[in-house]
Amino acid sequence: MIHILLKELNSFLNSLVAYIVITVFLTGIGLLMWVFPDTSVLDYGYADMETLFRLGPYVFMFLIPAITMRMFAEEKKTGTIELLLTKPLTDWQIILGKYFSGWLLVVFAILPTIIYYWSVYQLGNPVGNVDTAGVIGSYIGLILLGGLFTAVGILSSLFTSNQVVSFILAVFLCFIFYSGFQSLAAIDAWGSLSPTLEQLGILYHYNALSKGLIDSRDVVYFASVITILLMFTKLVLGSRKW
Repeated sequence: MIHILLKELNSFLNSLVAYIVITVFLTGIGLLMWVFPDTSVLDYGYADMETLFRLGPYVFMFLIPAITMRMFAEEKKTGTIELLLTKPLTDWQIILGKYFSGWLLVVFAILPTIIYYWSVYQLGNPVGNVDTAGVIGSYIGLILLGGLFTAVGILSSLFTSNQVVSFILAVFLCFIFYSGFQSLAAIDAWGSLSPTLEQLGILYHYNALSKGLIDSRDVVYFASVITILLMFTKLVLGSRKW
């Protein structure tokens, strides 16, 4: 697994793709937080990082598929996936190596935003007047969300040899997983089942973590969905070998 992880990381870091994607993410979030008047922290009148954690997931819907779209799709297009599957590696080692390399890149993209927290911290009146517990919970939620979207992207990349198709499919699935259940729960037809349906979606658990209360149920939810997605990826990869 470590060999695959390092190979994928080196492949990204030796190309412009990772740098462009991360730069676009940081620039986009920076503009939303500090420049655009409708979302700028400077126009709020109080210090918080709601813009990052409210809009960050929607930026992730495009950032993460751009990172993961090539992982299996390129292997299939070039024919190297057959060579990869003949190596003394298990399916899980291949999948987890690619998965953790993608998730690490997402974490690397998030880390520089700590500068935004420091800036908001200094802008508080008095200095430090910011909900640090909420910020920590939101960062944990954002990292877990990045892990889930990475699992979606890996699975999407396995379905096709076309990177563009992989990207579009991953964006669509990420959107459905993130806000689709809440939108369904808002329909009156579900009655008493609406709260249960809402809790099946990512947004419910992401918002819970953003309040600064690290509930094990929310963490278990993310871990469970990631595990299910990776198991389905393993099933698809195994079926392609025969």
